Amino acid sequence: MVSLNSEKVETNLVSQKTIKCVVWDLDNTLWNGVLLEDDRVSLKDNIVGIIKTLDSRGILQSVASKNEYGKAMAKLEELGLHEYFLYPQINWNSKASSIQEIAKSINIGIDTIAFVDDQPFELEEVSFSLPEVLCINAATLEQLLDMPEMNPRFITEDSKKRRLMYLSDIKRQKVESEFVGPQEEFLATLNMHFTISSAQEEDLQRAEELTVRTNQLNTTGYTYSYDELNQFRQSNQHKLLIASLEDKYGSYGKIGLALVECQESLWTIKLLLMSCRVMSRGVGTVMLNYIIKLAKENKVRLCAEFVSNNRNRMMYISYKFAGFKEIEKRGELVVMENELTRIQLWPEYMKVKIIS
Repeated sequence: MVSLNSEKVETNLVSQKTIKCVVWDLDNTLWNGVLLEDDRVSLKDNIVGIIKTLDSRGILQSVASKNEYGKAMAKLEELGLHEYFLYPQINWNSKASSIQEIAKSINIGIDTIAFVDDQPFELEEVSFSLPEVLCINAATLEQLLDMPEMNPRFITEDSKKRRLMYLSDIKRQKVESEFVGPQEEFLATLNMHFTISSAQEEDLQRAEELTVRTNQLNTTGYTYSYDELNQFRQSNQHKLLIASLEDKYGSYGKIGLALVECQESLWTIKLLLMSCRVMSRGVGTVMLNYIIKLAKENKVRLCAEFVSNNRNRMMYISYKFAGFKEIEKRGELVVMENELTRIQLWPEYMKVKIIS
């Protein structure tokens, strides 16, 4: 039997800082020279290799540069690099405000961003205003790829495609912003297919990555290593479920995970998480209702654990909407129970497939 400590909040595998996005300055950082003074700037040595390697590791990239937007973007396109940078902030605002805008657009925490610049003043301004950001002097670029923060434990199929998935998200967001009508009507146009399955061994690297990377749509913040997840996968006392989503724009990848501890007469949801990229798609509710349905079929009580991290209130609201009520509080840990009297149907705008 696998024992699971309810008070567990993190394991050693997340003791180091995890970088999700590297934000680059341009002049004398990405390239040699100042673009507005001489448009014949040349790329720094090895910079293309660094950018492509970070991309292959699933680390997103963007730009915060004091420059003229049109001219800088044209130069990045000429150099064949524009496609690597999401939500570039090329303007005359402070670098700190540009980084905040990037974090908001990508929907990641400020503490998961690294900022590269050649100017001590800019680095100090960001460090003072946003102390959570990892500031890197461009003079040390040759060491960047060797930094532990830039080396995730696993490089999964989802991480290799992360930038392309975000580019698909940008297309969806543009179409959504232009859509006139109720949210459900827009969702119906996406032709979404949501799959819930028991996690297999080949899913475990991505499952670990999800527990480490997902902070907002995460009910407890518990993180589990590959080996721990593999034990849960093989245990008769646990259900480890993984979810994936695709629509007409492409695949979102594996975006959801649930861990249920199964005792003889009581099941407890120890962890339920969803990638922030699917926040508005309703998939968290679908996965939760599947677990409620399973518990009712197995004639067991169903409880869920929740630990607030000041960023995951959406998941608490999801539990409440699904009919969970608080029954116990132990420090930061809230225990909730569902009476299993109300199981919602799958939304009409989504096709749901269950693989047991």
